[in-house]
Amino acid sequence: MSRHRRAALSSALALFILSTLAHAQGRADVRRSVALTPAPAATQAGLPAPKETVVFGQRIQYVDVGSGPVVVLLHGLGGNSTNWAFNFAALSQKFRVIAPDQIGFGRSDKPLINYRVQTYADFLDKFLEGLNVERASLVGNSMGGWIAALYALKYPKRVERIVLADAAGFAPPKDFDLSTLSGLNPSTREQVRYLMNLVFFNPAFKADANVDATLAARIAAGDGYTIQSLVESIYRNEDMLDGKLAGVKQPVLILWGREDGLTPLAREGEKFKKEMPSAQFVVFDNCGHVPQAEKAAEFNAAVLKFLSQ
Repeated sequence: MSRHRRAALSSALALFILSTLAHAQGRADVRRSVALTPAPAATQAGLPAPKETVVFGQRIQYVDVGSGPVVVLLHGLGGNSTNWAFNFAALSQKFRVIAPDQIGFGRSDKPLINYRVQTYADFLDKFLEGLNVERASLVGNSMGGWIAALYALKYPKRVERIVLADAAGFAPPKDFDLSTLSGLNPSTREQVRYLMNLVFFNPAFKADANVDATLAARIAAGDGYTIQSLVESIYRNEDMLDGKLAGVKQPVLILWGREDGLTPLAREGEKFKKEMPSAQFVVFDNCGHVPQAEKAAEFNAAVLKFLSQ
C-alpha cells in the first residue's frame, strides 16, 4: 500500500465507523441563499479542498470536483465527505462530484434541532438549488442511501439516477430492543471495536491499532447530539421507507457487501431488492458495510458503468 493511500486510509477510517444505521439481528446487540466561499485547504492527504456554502442559514462544507453531469455523494450517520476518499478521483474523471458534510456532521454547522431523515432531504434540495444544480444522480451509503431514496420520493424531478450502497431506511423489527441503538454513539474502546467488526470484513480496517484513533475521532467529531437526535427519530418511526419504494421511478443500482454485519444482505439488502425489483443488484464478496472503501475499485467501476448508461 502506498504512503498516500495509507494516509488517506488513516484519515478516513475513523469516520467510516459510524457511517451506519444499524438494524437488529435479534436480542440486545446492534447488528444492525447561497454564497460560495473558498474554505481552508484539505487537512487529509490526497483529499480535495472543501468549499463552503450556506443552507437555511447554516454553514455547509462540501467537496466539488470534476465536470459533467452532477453526482452527489451522501455519507451515513456519523460520517462526512472524507468517507468518499477512495472514490473522488475515479468518479470525477467523467462527472462533477459533489460531497457535502451533511448538516450536523463533519465541518458543517451542528444546530441543536430535532434531526430526522426528512431534514436531510430538505437540506439537500436547498443545497442543490443554491449550487444551481437542477438535476443530479445520488449515491448514498447507509443512512445516505436512506436520504437518497427519500429525496427521490419527495423531489423526483431533481433526480436522474440512484445508487444505494448498504442502505438503511426500513423500520426495525417489532421485537427489536431500541435501547441498543445507543451503540451507534460509542464512547468506549469495547464499543468501537465491536462496531469495527460489524462494519468491516478486511482485517486491515479493523486492526486493534486503529481503535484508539477511531475513538478519539468519534469524541472530537462533536456530532453526538446529532446522532442521538436521529436515534430518537427512529424511536418515533419517522420517514421509514417500508412500502414506499415502488414510488421511485428513476433507474436504481443497489450495491451490497456480502459480509455486512450492520445492514445485513439477507435482511435489508434483499428487502431493497424485493421492493425495487427493476433495480440492478450487485453483491461484493469479502466486503462489509462500506464497499466504497473495502472494494473501492469494484465500487467505482460499478457506479461509473451504471451512471454512464
